[in-house]
Amino acid sequence: MSEQNKVLQNEDELFRFIDNDQFVSEKITAPRYSYWKSVFRVFFRKKINIVVLVFLVLILLISFVMPIYWPYDPMENVTNGATYHMSPNAAMRYFGGFSFKWLLGSGGAGNSILYGIISSSRISLLLAIICAAINMTIGILMGALWGYSKKVDSVMLVIYNIVANVPYILLITVLVYIIGSGFWPFVFALTVTGWLPIAYFFRTQVMIIRDREYSLASRCLGTPVSRVITKNILPFLTSVIVTLLASELPSYIGMEVFLSFIGIGLSATVPSLGRMIQQGQSAFLTYPWEFWPPVAVASAITIILYVLGQNLADASDPRTHM
Repeated sequence: MSEQNKVLQNEDELFRFIDNDQFVSEKITAPRYSYWKSVFRVFFRKKINIVVLVFLVLILLISFVMPIYWPYDPMENVTNGATYHMSPNAAMRYFGGFSFKWLLGSGGAGNSILYGIISSSRISLLLAIICAAINMTIGILMGALWGYSKKVDSVMLVIYNIVANVPYILLITVLVYIIGSGFWPFVFALTVTGWLPIAYFFRTQVMIIRDREYSLASRCLGTPVSRVITKNILPFLTSVIVTLLASELPSYIGMEVFLSFIGIGLSATVPSLGRMIQQGQSAFLTYPWEFWPPVAVASAITIILYVLGQNLADASDPRTHM
């Protein structure tokens, strides 16, 4: 083969003619992007998130499954004064050897501290989840409408300025004394105005992005306000919503513990971490097993929820997906 033929063959291997197909040119060869898949990929990239998530799952399983098989009765030994304030070793000796039930000793009414903590954790977690769900749902929707509509803004600002000047603890105290201190009355007391700060926060966020080009285009095309809010505004605030949820969930557990500790939280018939801490505060030096375990569990749940929430909020920020 001559040198000229070799050159022509090499040119044929390097270059080739293609047709000008307009349909083929419109095809996008980039990989499909999934927002939530990217969020979880960034979230699970940190090993600490996996460890903390495992602890949270264990707490949830223990709190919600164990009381079904091992129910907690705070008054089961109330008639037996010998079982009051027993240390773990003394309780196990008294009840016939090692028992998971008496691993943390007994309380002031002969009750199991461990079973009490498990049942109390379930109540505190349920309270936090329900209150966060109610306040976040109402707060986000009302905040979006509040920030988008100027008519609603003028009315809601007056309501917010009135309610915001009333101390939140005082309002909850009055409501608890009026409607009672059961589980659902306490949920009502925490949520009747608890959504207002969330709505006010979202009002500010919505006002920042409501006049962007794509929202103005939707309004010019006659898109309903509800659709503009749910399709244009709220998806843009996903990371903000997750960030706020990260602080809301643990705050309700802290609120319940504090209010029960000062005597205006859940009633004595409803087991809660705050109630256990209140009952053990007078003897935390004499009988430390009654005070410090519920304090440690309440602190651990709060820290776990906060860490997971903050890291999930960071992962939901699209700027971390690059």
